[in-house]
Amino acid sequence: MRVLVRELGTYIDEKVMVKGWVHRIRELGGISFVLLRDRTGMVQLVYEGKVGFTQESVLSVEGKVRKNEKAPGGLEIHAEHTEVLAQAHADLPIPVNQEPEKLSLEALLDNRMISIRIPKIRSIFKVQSTILKGFAEYLRQQGFTEIKTSKLIGSGTEGGTGLFSVEYFDTRVYLAQSPQFYKQAMISSGLERVFEIGHAYRAEKHDTPRHLNEYVSLDVEMAFIETEHELMDLEQGILNHIFRLVKEENGEDLDVYKATVPTEEEVNRIPRVTYDEAKEIISREGGKKVFDINPEGERILCDWAVKEHGVDAAFVYAFPRKKRPFYAYPEGQKTRSFDLLFRGLEITTGGRRIHQYEMLLEALPKFGLTPEGLGGYVDIFKYGCPPHGGFAIGLERLTQKILGLANVKEASLFPRDRKRITP
Repeated sequence: MRVLVRELGTYIDEKVMVKGWVHRIRELGGISFVLLRDRTGMVQLVYEGKVGFTQESVLSVEGKVRKNEKAPGGLEIHAEHTEVLAQAHADLPIPVNQEPEKLSLEALLDNRMISIRIPKIRSIFKVQSTILKGFAEYLRQQGFTEIKTSKLIGSGTEGGTGLFSVEYFDTRVYLAQSPQFYKQAMISSGLERVFEIGHAYRAEKHDTPRHLNEYVSLDVEMAFIETEHELMDLEQGILNHIFRLVKEENGEDLDVYKATVPTEEEVNRIPRVTYDEAKEIISREGGKKVFDINPEGERILCDWAVKEHGVDAAFVYAFPRKKRPFYAYPEGQKTRSFDLLFRGLEITTGGRRIHQYEMLLEALPKFGLTPEGLGGYVDIFKYGCPPHGGFAIGLERLTQKILGLANVKEASLFPRDRKRITP
């Protein structure tokens, strides 16, 4: 029966079977030392003479476990029987057994089928898996129901811009920018609290370290709220749960990146400032007057939060109406909406939504929209919709900022941007 590398410590001087990939081969004085990699770690195999397999070949090996302080992990296996399950060709396009920083991002992404074998890169997606687990786990504990909605839609949720069009039999449809309309339908169905983990698409011609055209959106919608601050409270609870799980389950992965997660105390003291207050802080701290919050302003505001509140994050709320979608709940020329900035980057957008039918009809023409153009969406409000709101967290951005990655594409398994549609 197969034994995983992390379990070998309980099999000292016993014969075991291990399976995995050849990470490195080193020959020294008639002895071959082979590092075998499985999903839990690496172990040194010891062979007499040369071996007949190549790096990245897949092996099944039987042998005795011995202590050796000089071996990785303090253990090694003296191989007695080896079966090559799959022999790898010798012409690897990129090395798997060196640090990914020695390769360009383009090389890593062009050879993504191979670069995801690099242990340090795999750590990114182990952390990401825990983020997904923590997000869903916490919301279920709070009485939320998970939903899955269509990504083929007849019109855009943000007013029709930034949409990818798709031929759908004899008509044209679009890839969804968000599940917003469906989330609102479901809270109005009586479920009250829903969440979705799914892809979202933005046909924006950005080519920056912070943008993807396809990303995973962690969406939440909740009925019977009064203000956007209830949503900020909920997000703080979600993040505390996620950060606690990542610290517990991904300590080694964090260490690989010399990364840390905020403590519960730090998350609970994230400051909340209005959009106008944020501009004043950015102007003062940055030494020049600003009229909007751009990426540089986001970094400055987070630096201020570290200095004044001891946490590298800030909520910004009360955004101008012209900067929010038509469904954002208005309050004069402002809206009951918010962003969360984390380590210098916006990772969340959300807020309270319009729920009154008449207010919605009044808002639509201001954004160049009509009830007819939105299909059945207006029926949600025509037939009784509770006060509600929600938000969406960008999975890749959150992963990027936890680990301190330079580019959000590193946090996407198979990123899609203006230039990349393969692999």
